[in-house]
Amino acid sequence: MGKANKPGNNSKPNVKVSVFHVFVILAGADLILLLAPDFGILNSILVLPDIYSWSAVIGGLIMLVYGFNGLYKKL
Repeated sequence: MGKANKPGNNSKPNVKVSVFHVFVILAGADLILLLAPDFGILNSILVLPDIYSWSAVIGGLIMLVYGFNGLYKKL
């Protein structure tokens, strides 16, 4: 039988989750859910012009990409 590795030898480095990036992800997702053309919650209640809807969706996608890009940091 082989020997088992000691717990100290195979430990992975700790990661830190950035709270700011979590809030950026939530804000981007809210923009998309509220203002998506033809499917958004506010867009179904109010009639918003497409220039506001599409710019909010693009801004929400940019915020999602930025948030997921810096979410985890190694210690």
